[in-house]
Amino acid sequence: MKDASANADAKKVAGEAAAGLVKSGMIVGLGTGSTVAWTIRRLGERIKEEGLDFLGVPTSFQAESLAIESGIRLTTLNQHPVLDLAIDGADQVDARLYVIKGGGAAHTREKVVACSARRFVIVADESKYVKQLTHPVPVEVLPFALRPVERQLVELGGKPVLRLGKMKDGPVITDNGNFVLDVDFGKIDEPAELGARMSRIPGLVEHGIFENLDELYLAREGGVEIIRRER
Repeated sequence: MKDASANADAKKVAGEAAAGLVKSGMIVGLGTGSTVAWTIRRLGERIKEEGLDFLGVPTSFQAESLAIESGIRLTTLNQHPVLDLAIDGADQVDARLYVIKGGGAAHTREKVVACSARRFVIVADESKYVKQLTHPVPVEVLPFALRPVERQLVELGGKPVLRLGKMKDGPVITDNGNFVLDVDFGKIDEPAELGARMSRIPGLVEHGIFENLDELYLAREGGVEIIRRER
């Protein structure tokens, strides 16, 4: 098993590699999490070193703050509804390039941004890459609908757990003012089918299964491997 420093180095390598995809004139979705944070920092360095000029659309308060700190000019989806590129991290990615996201409780905005982009890229270290998805699926839910949504997720075979805050009493509140359920489905054989069934639940705002990944920038011991979806 890799130690924490090796894992951090892998995240840095993958994140910085994806920063090379950004070109001047682009509109770029900026994801949330520890790996894509390296992408954002590297983009800030490229602005200073190369005069790189692009606009970023952040997916969370965290991403927005880091982008501002890095000197990245920001815009919104309402101003630019079609993005050239979106770069984000992942909780887990399987061999078919299905993705589970939402560890940072930002997956609703991340999905909107990813689905608005012509090209969606995930940056991850090797520990996130698996043969089959098993990670609990984050689900954003309206507080008003918490119990009905929980009941229907159980009917789908899931075991939902309300995500609680670490430095506060009570549940985690998303940037959209909602709750998050982490739903354990065990091994997920058909991610697209499960995602479609969850999307039909009233009161469920968004789930963390992503189906539209174009490229995975995966940090391995020998460097970054680029895995592309077969068309």
